[in-house]
Amino acid sequence: MKTALFQQLHVFLAVARLQSFSGAARELGVSTAAVSQSVRQLEEQLRVVLLNRTSRSVALTDAGRRLVEEAGPGLAQAAAALHGLSDQPGEVVGRLKLSVPRAAVPLLIAPVLPAFRERYPRVEVDVVLEQRLVDIVAEGYDAGVRLSETIERDMVQVRLTDAFRFVVVGSPAYLEKHGTPARPEDLLQHECLVLRSQTTGTPYAWELERGSRTWRIPVHGGIATNDEMTAVALAAEGLGLAYALEPAIREPLHSGRLVRVLEDYAPTVPGFFLYYPSRAQRSKPLRLFIEAAKGLLGRTP
Repeated sequence: MKTALFQQLHVFLAVARLQSFSGAARELGVSTAAVSQSVRQLEEQLRVVLLNRTSRSVALTDAGRRLVEEAGPGLAQAAAALHGLSDQPGEVVGRLKLSVPRAAVPLLIAPVLPAFRERYPRVEVDVVLEQRLVDIVAEGYDAGVRLSETIERDMVQVRLTDAFRFVVVGSPAYLEKHGTPARPEDLLQHECLVLRSQTTGTPYAWELERGSRTWRIPVHGGIATNDEMTAVALAAEGLGLAYALEPAIREPLHSGRLVRVLEDYAPTVPGFFLYYPSRAQRSKPLRLFIEAAKGLLGRTP
């Protein structure tokens, strides 16, 4: 009975994380009908409804959300412990799931993963690229990477980069044709590549600063995207001005495909941090990844 309940809970958590019965079935290697039956049996045993189902969507009920929050981390730790029974002496076995914004990949993930995988080949690393703010506990992540101001106060934070700037950039061809903005307000007269929140769909205002004064410019343009690096690529093609973190666009800046504008107004942010719920919940793969990242990134210019 306990084995069946454990399996049903495992299936339910997969459905809750993916918000899809068919997606959970693909991940678990079983049929959609088997997934549906397993969740139904769990609901019958617990005598609560865990998921609201329609023909097009799956959503957690309050009881389902509470079960995810309370049982999800413990189940992940139990699965890791069972998986670790096959460890060889001195070998690390496990899984590490990270939520990462795309702009952080060339700065953090690409420099660290090759050496980390070489040292710990039996640690499976799942890097999920997301611009939206993620509840890493509810969605089964070990940790996330974000700018410090978007991280909840109750999370443990580990600095991975130094502070850096957000800059406004455009191609030489665009600036020759449309002119160069001299003040933040001038952006309202320019074609800007609008960034939309992946969570809400609302456009971001571009934040600028000089001394103690700050600006939030509600830019507009004919192209909008929820991906910062897509906006940068389009800006390099002359389609408008883009707003991006400076370290992520070193190559197009160095090659001259992009030029900074309003540089005196570029705001500085503390940098990227890795975050996770508590030291008690830090898995061994996560601890080793943090050690590798701090060591390798500490030598990055």
